Amino acid sequence: MPVQEEVIPYLLGNGNDVVALAQTGTGKTAAFGLPLLQKIEVERVEPQALILCPTRELCLQIAGDLNDYSKYMEGLHVLPVYGGSSIESQIRSLRRGVHIIVATPGRLIDLMERGVVSLATIENVVMDEADEMLNMGFTDSINAILADVPENRNTLLFSATMSPEISRISKKYLHDAKEIVIGTKNEGSKNVNHVYYLVHAKDKYLALKRVADYNPKIYAIIFCRTRLETQEIADKLIQDGYNADALHGELSQQQRDLTMQKFRQRRIQLLVATDVAARGLDVDDLTHVINYGLPDDTESYTHRSGRTGRAGKTGTSIAIIHVRERGKMRDIERIIGKKFQKGDIPTGQQICEKQLYKGIDDIERVQVNEEMIAPFMHEVLRKLEWLEKEDLIKRIVSREMSRFIDYYSKMPEIEVPVERTRKETTPSEKGARRQGGKGGRQVEEGYTRLFLNLGKMDNFFAAQIIDLVNRHVQGKPQIGRIDLMKNFSFFDVAEEDASRVVKALNRGVKVAGRKVVVEIADEGDAPKGKTEKGGRKQHAESTKGNGRKASQARKQAYQMVEEDPFEKFQKKSKKKQQEAQSRKPSREERGYTAPRGPKKKDDWKQFFQHDDRPLRGEEPDFNEEGWARRMPKKK
Repeated sequence: MPVQEEVIPYLLGNGNDVVALAQTGTGKTAAFGLPLLQKIEVERVEPQALILCPTRELCLQIAGDLNDYSKYMEGLHVLPVYGGSSIESQIRSLRRGVHIIVATPGRLIDLMERGVVSLATIENVVMDEADEMLNMGFTDSINAILADVPENRNTLLFSATMSPEISRISKKYLHDAKEIVIGTKNEGSKNVNHVYYLVHAKDKYLALKRVADYNPKIYAIIFCRTRLETQEIADKLIQDGYNADALHGELSQQQRDLTMQKFRQRRIQLLVATDVAARGLDVDDLTHVINYGLPDDTESYTHRSGRTGRAGKTGTSIAIIHVRERGKMRDIERIIGKKFQKGDIPTGQQICEKQLYKGIDDIERVQVNEEMIAPFMHEVLRKLEWLEKEDLIKRIVSREMSRFIDYYSKMPEIEVPVERTRKETTPSEKGARRQGGKGGRQVEEGYTRLFLNLGKMDNFFAAQIIDLVNRHVQGKPQIGRIDLMKNFSFFDVAEEDASRVVKALNRGVKVAGRKVVVEIADEGDAPKGKTEKGGRKQHAESTKGNGRKASQARKQAYQMVEEDPFEKFQKKSKKKQQEAQSRKPSREERGYTAPRGPKKKDDWKQFFQHDDRPLRGEEPDFNEEGWARRMPKKK
C-alpha cells in the first residue's frame, strides 16, 4: 500500500515526528502499527505507546489489528480503553501491565484523574483520525493528555484531510515533522466513483429504494444527517422488507456492537448511520456508500466516501440530492478534485430486469446435492410431470419476480427536476434575479409556500422553523425550501400537510411572548428581496382581490414584538388626561368674565437686579490667582 511504503521506513528512524495525510481504507493502521510493534521492549511491562482515536469502534478495531500483527510476539499486551464499558475491568488490566494503550480521549482522562494510569513512560504517541477528534470537541482532552507525556516523545498524526485545526495542533505538539501526503490534500479516493441522483425533496426515500433494488448485491452504508432521520429511514426500510438496521449515538454500546457484528457478517445488507457513529468503521467489500443528503462540510464527505473502494477495490459513492443541494455538491467537487456523474433514476422495468437476471444467476450457481435430494425427487417429478419446460420456467420467474412486479406496476416513475445551466436561463428569469436577489423562485412541485411572521430580527432561522413545526404539528410534515427575511419568512411544506400546519401553528402558539401567524402565501409572494430600510417590498398583485386581505393580515403580523407594558400604561394615562380635559368646563362656565391676558415670560435678568443686597463674607479679589479655591475649613 502506498501509505505504508512512505510511512513505515520513516517511522523506523529515531525522533521522527510525522503528519500523514491519507484516505480512509489505505492501510493506515499497519503503517503506524508495525513500526510501533518493532520499537516495543516486551521485557519492560509498562506503557510505551499510546494511540488516540475518536470512537469506541475504531478503538476496538485498532486494538484487534495490533493483536493480529503481534501474534508471534509473546508477552505483548495491547489494551483498548473506551467509554461505554466497565472501567473497573480496564483498571485491573492496567495494573497487570500493558505495553500499548489504545484509547478514546474521554475515558483516558477519567483514568488519569483516578491515578491508575501514568503516561510518563510513553515514547510514541499516535493520533488516528485526528481531524475527527478535533471536530468532536476533544481538543481540551488532547491538550491535557499530551501535557502528561514526556516532551522527547515521537508524535505521529494521521488524518484523511488537512484542516486548519490539524495544522495548528501539528505546529504546537510536533517537532520538525515530516508531512507525508498520499495523493493530494483533501482528495477523494481514486478507487471511488462519485454519482448523484437529482430528485424532488419529497421523492428522496423513493429514489433510495430504487437505487437499492437496482443493485441486488448491494452492501452499503447509508449516511444521514441526524439521529432522528437515521432511525426513521432504517424503520422505513425494515418495514418495506429490506435487510437494514440503524447505527447512531442514542444506542447503547451493546446494541452498537451487536449491530456492527451482524453487519460485518452480512446479516444486514443496508446500515443506516450518522457520521459520528460510523467513524473509523473498517468493513471489507462495501459496494456502495449512499449519502441521503450531503453533509455540511467536505471533510465529512471525504470520510464517508472513503468507507468504500478499499484495499485496491472499486466502490461507488452515491449522493441523493434535491435542487437546493447542487451548490454544496459543486463545492465538494472543487475540493476533492473529482466530478460527480449524473445518474438516471432506474425505471420499474429496469429494476425488474436486473432482479430477474440476479435470480437466474443464483439458480445457475446452486450446487446440487444428489444424495440429499434423491429421496424426494420421485414425488417432485410426479407432481410436476404435467408441466412443460417452458411453463415451469415461467412459474419460477413469476415467483421470483412477484414482489417487484406488483410494486412497480402500481408506482409512477419518479419525476426528475429540470436542471438548468446559466446559459439556459431565460432573460425574464435573469431580470427577476437582478431585481430581487433571491426572488422569483417557483415553489417546488408537490409543495405549498407558507408565510411566517418571524424572521432574522427575531433570531429565527431555518433550524428554529423546523423545530417549531416539529413541536406543534403532529406527524412530522415534510419541509422543503426555507427563505429567511428580516422580519418574516417563507417555508415550503408538502401540499397534503399545508392546511394541518397552518391550523396547528395558528392555535395560539407564541414565541418569546409573540403570537405566531402562519398562512398560505399568495402566488406572487416568493421573496423579492428587501427594501433599503430592511422592510418587505410591496407587491402590486397583493393589492387586488383576496390579496388585499392577506396583505392586511400580514401588516398586523409584522409587529416585531408585543407592546411594552410601560408604554401601554403611558398611552392609557395620556388618553385619560385628554378625556378629562375634554370634559373640563369653560372659563365662562367657571364664572370668569374678563378675558385671559397675555402670558408673561420670566426674565432671567431679574435675579441679578438686587445690587443693594449685602454679600456674604469679604469680596474676593478677582485679579488674584486662585480666587475661586475653596475657603479653608473653620478650626
